Amino acid sequence: MAKNPGFRPREVGAHFNGQRGGLHPGYARWALYPMVGLATAATVIASQAVISGAFSLSRQVVQMGYAPRLIIRHTSAKELGQIYIPFVNWALMIGVALLVLSFQNSSNLAAAYGIAVTGTFAISTILMCVVMRVRWDLGLGATLAGLLVFLSIDLAFFGANAVKIPDGGWFPMVAALLIFTLMVTWKRGREMVLRRLRETALPLEPFVAGLLEYPPLRVPGTAVFMTADAKGVPSALLHNLKHNKVLHERVVILNIRYAEVPYVAAEDRLVMEKLAENFYHVVVRYGFMDDIDIPKALSECPCGMHLDLMDTTFFFSRENLIPTRGEGMMAWREHLFVTMARNAASPMTFFRIPANRVVELGTQIEI
Repeated sequence: MAKNPGFRPREVGAHFNGQRGGLHPGYARWALYPMVGLATAATVIASQAVISGAFSLSRQVVQMGYAPRLIIRHTSAKELGQIYIPFVNWALMIGVALLVLSFQNSSNLAAAYGIAVTGTFAISTILMCVVMRVRWDLGLGATLAGLLVFLSIDLAFFGANAVKIPDGGWFPMVAALLIFTLMVTWKRGREMVLRRLRETALPLEPFVAGLLEYPPLRVPGTAVFMTADAKGVPSALLHNLKHNKVLHERVVILNIRYAEVPYVAAEDRLVMEKLAENFYHVVVRYGFMDDIDIPKALSECPCGMHLDLMDTTFFFSRENLIPTRGEGMMAWREHLFVTMARNAASPMTFFRIPANRVVELGTQIEI
């Protein structure tokens, strides 16, 4: 074969460092700092998107009942959804720092990223097929066909990345399992607590009828008793009658419900039922993207009253949870639920109620 007279290996080889076949450091040094600046800007933009998404998802998880109350700070008085959650922010910072220090190189981080992304692909496909079947009411055949086509592609990508699980792909799987355990434990624990409360609570309607027949001493002002059981008497109301022997002039039993929609229209926000004279049952509904503000919601209550915060007292039941052996969850999950409940944010902060207008009365619950 004839040699190419224009080919000069020394000139080409002069541009390489001779060790790994890479470019010589001086070949494109002018692009080093612009590329570092561009990569840094892209990292900052991506991290801000992740942080904002984590804040939004965390608030939705709390409002849907899969996590304890978190301190949520609203950073804008005009823009809806501008929030800051200190716990999530610090958890992300500590988690990223530990992740970088433990993985030490970008190849392990890439392995974790690949498993996380391909796993998200597969989960999104399954959820999309649920929407196709439940919300769009498509036929079973069309749903299964779509699931087969897209899930086979997603699982192919996931299988290609599965070999990277020992190199760092285990991290997103362990993190997902941990978060899933916390969410399911909290949901199950709250269901157990509500069941215990319903077992010991008095029916609301006979209780109100008894108050009308044997009325206690009434004192001026408005009392708001917050409860999760719409049909039972709040334990705080019973304790208040038992210890103080009085009832406020106007009584509101408040029940908060979370709808499985992003936002609830203003006209559907509040439902009021008059149980007796100056005795009301109020249901306030929020979507999982709505900002919770109980005083503002009650100010629009059609109860024939104007809510004056300086003349209103909010009563809460502080639940003292005691893990016990028996039916329910495993012992370690019960202790985990109790720990999560004890570290939940204060209801005054979560519901945006002034702390100086709140009275807490304790109750003991065995789970």
